Amino acid sequence: MSEASVVVPRSTWRVLLTLLLVLGLTVLGGACWSYHSATQERSATNGGQASTGSGSPESTDVSVVRTALRGLEVVPRPSPDPTYRRADFGPAWKDTDRNGCSQRRDVLAETVERGRPVVERQRGRCMHEVIAGTWVDPYTGALMTFTDLTDPRQAQQIPIDHIVALANAYRYGARAWTDEQRLAFATDLSNLQPTSRSVNEAKSDHDAAAWQPPRAHQCSFAVRYVTVKARYSLAVDAVEKRALTRMLDTCH
Repeated sequence: MSEASVVVPRSTWRVLLTLLLVLGLTVLGGACWSYHSATQERSATNGGQASTGSGSPESTDVSVVRTALRGLEVVPRPSPDPTYRRADFGPAWKDTDRNGCSQRRDVLAETVERGRPVVERQRGRCMHEVIAGTWVDPYTGALMTFTDLTDPRQAQQIPIDHIVALANAYRYGARAWTDEQRLAFATDLSNLQPTSRSVNEAKSDHDAAAWQPPRAHQCSFAVRYVTVKARYSLAVDAVEKRALTRMLDTCH
């Protein structure tokens, strides 16, 4: 007596594989954020430098990221798009999760080093506005300590960076998105992190081929960069893809 064979259409396999990849990237995004926070805690005992080395966290399966990178659409390298406007991505730091805090305040509260002195206050419905504390620049590992972020002169020294820049996203696919989709991208905490003013200005709206952090921080940068691009189905070009592949090669 023979068993009946079941033939699964190729389209069904593609759907299943896509679902598995999205699930893997969602888990990976959380792992990367957790690793970023853990790195900040370790930096406090490392002379002001984050102990990231060149490796990736054990909980991060870099092979998933490599697979995601291979799956991204490759397009010709685009020139800067003169039609791009910051306003295309909605109001800056809009409180899209409606917790009473702007996304800037959310990311500062998420990434401040809790093992060091922190001053928070309630402001309106926002329960966790951090006005003093220490952060780790994820691109350099340097500690950034501020005593009063209500002072504009101090606040300007800790800008919030989009890992995949808004102008970059616009060039690689977001131009065709709806206003709601662009706003969601601009305020997605997984694509936001504090950095120093000098690094933020150097990075600007460059892609991963035009700007890269020091080698010791390239693994974590590439992991998060690819994860964001895959999550939002943003394309890459061949030069950018090679640069990301080289940075992922620094992961151990």
